[in-house]
Parts: sequence; structure tokens; C-alpha cells
Amino acid sequence: MESMVDFKGLFNGIYKGKKVLVTGHTGFKGSWLCQWLELMGANVYGFSLSSVSEPNHYGLLDMKMDELLADLRDADSLTAYIQNVNPDIVFHLAAQALVRPSYTDPVETFSTNIMGTLNVFEACRKTASVKAIINVTSDKCYENKEWIWGYRENDRMGGHDPYSASKGMSELLTASYRNSFFNINEYGKSHAVLLGTGRAGNVIGGGDWATDRLVPDMMKATSTGASVLIRNPKATRPWQHVLEPLSGYLSLGWKLLEGNAEYAEGWNFGPEMESNLSVGEIVKRSAKIWDAVIPKIGNNSNEHHEANLLMLDCSKANKILKWKPVWGINITIEKTIAWYKIFYQEGKLNTRDDIQAYVESARKKEVEWAR
Repeated sequence: MESMVDFKGLFNGIYKGKKVLVTGHTGFKGSWLCQWLELMGANVYGFSLSSVSEPNHYGLLDMKMDELLADLRDADSLTAYIQNVNPDIVFHLAAQALVRPSYTDPVETFSTNIMGTLNVFEACRKTASVKAIINVTSDKCYENKEWIWGYRENDRMGGHDPYSASKGMSELLTASYRNSFFNINEYGKSHAVLLGTGRAGNVIGGGDWATDRLVPDMMKATSTGASVLIRNPKATRPWQHVLEPLSGYLSLGWKLLEGNAEYAEGWNFGPEMESNLSVGEIVKRSAKIWDAVIPKIGNNSNEHHEANLLMLDCSKANKILKWKPVWGINITIEKTIAWYKIFYQEGKLNTRDDIQAYVESARKKEVEWAR
């Protein structure tokens, strides 16, 4: 698809020519973010471990960006790299991002998600060029009470499993650094850094091949003609396309780079209520798009606790940040499954086409960042 979109004008053109560092750039969300930033004319840099997924979306995109493949817990390497790059803004996405593996290795989960984040903040404190930091956490940062309404940004942090707890702790760490070192009342006086966080729900989209995730497991099985085991078909999640929270993070980055200190807070970026569907319903709708999907319902013998219901209230982002979801659940599933179907059947990546289609949809809805 030949692009008809002026990508460089998005988000008021704030990213054109900016130095942007993305931690976790080799991951699912990180690779999509880097591609979008590159299209907008940003100078993109990455710090991350090598991806362990096969295939790997970042590798398939073949972006020619500067990167360092290293561990966040190596504070010296991280600091040296950030000081060498001298970024304007840091999007911190690198993390151990799965619930069930956090039970298997809680030490790695906590050390990566807490100490790794601490190292990012400290490295940024030592780098004068940094104007904004966005710490990407999760909707699981909230203490989940299985409420039927969404969680707001001022609700209590928590987390039953190690992953969720680590994300709640990461939010508390962010608040501590914001109060202690990046205080908005001292902005422009004792420091020049604005620090915010982004919290999103279950993100789907093409190019995710991580283990123990519904859509990647389903697509890998379908590509080989195998059935996919559905562990907990009644579990309900707020599903959203990967571009939705990324547009939120980029909107927040826009405001922070412009020096608007009042935006240096935590923000929810979730879908509309209609997107809260059960796992079983996602599988059913996916099979309508790619009829080779063969579900096999399990008995949910998982011995570890997993949340059944978790939703976000995004009123704050809707009203103040002027952010809102662009694609509903139907087009989200359609775009996601079609991405994999085209990849496996034609060997083509639909990533750039999907970004263009998303921007065009945002413009039709007159979303502020797309004007």
C-alpha cells in the first residue's frame, strides 16, 4: 500500500528529528512503536535483550536503527548507552511481561521489572538531554477486586501474582522518582524531566509470537494445521489492538516533550466496553476470519491464580489528553488475524499498512493526535 499519510505531521510533528530511545524494542509492542516512530521521522534507538520468539517481528521489519542488546539490570551498560545516545525522550517498555512465567521465576520478574526500571530512571537522571520518560506498566498494576467497572488512575496499586505485583511496584517506584527527583513543582528549576506512566490492557496484533499468549498460540497452531488448547475460555479481558495504547503513549510523550508538567502522571489507555470479551468469544470470532483455526477447550487445570475480570476506566485520557480508541473490537480482531494469515500464506508483513490504516481511521474520527 502506497502511503497517503503525512506521518511526520502526527502528534503535532513533535517526533520529527527527535532522538527517541525505546527499551524493549525487540519485543512485540516495542517493535511496532519503533516502526511508527521511524515513519514519523524520529531518530530511533533501542536497548533490549535479543528476542527469543521465532519468528521475530522486529527482525522481520529489518529496521536500520542503532541498538544495544543488553540486560536492563546491567546499570553501567545502560547508563553508558543512554549517555552516548543523548535521547530527548525514553519509552521504557522492556520487562518480563507474562503472568505464568512470573510464577516460575519470580526473582527474574521482580529484578527486571523493578531494578531494571530503577536503572532506567537513574541513567536518565545522569543524562542532561532527556526531557521526558514514559514508563509503560500494565492494567494489572491495580489491586484487582474483580469489579464490574473499570479501574481509575487513583485506585490502589496491587497485584496477586509476581508479574502484576511487579507492575504495581513499578508504578510506586515511578511516583517516588516523580516526587523526589522529577517533581513537577520543581520543573524548569532544579530539573528538566517530566515522567509519566501508561497502563494498558490485553494487547493483540500481528507479529506477536511470545509464548503463553492466546493469539500467538492460536496463530502458531493454525499455521501448522494443529488445534489450539484454550485454557480458560470464560476469562474476560479488555482486548485492544497494539496501535491503540501506542497512540496513547505517543500522545503522552507529545505533551511531555512540549513541557506540559500537568501531564506527568499515570494514564489508562484501554478499549471501549464492547471490547471486553471472553477468551472463547475471541477464538470464535477469529475462526470466522481464518477458518483453519481449530480450538480445543481445556479444563483449566492451572494451579496458579489468574484474574478473570479486569477493566480500565479511560475517562481521564479521553477528557484531558483528548485520546480515545480508534478501532472497535471487530476491526481489531479482523486486522490481527488477517496479519497472521497474510504472513503465513503470502510471507508478507502488513505492519506498515496497518499503521497507515489506523492513522486514516483516526483522522476520520478527528482524533486530536492525527490532525
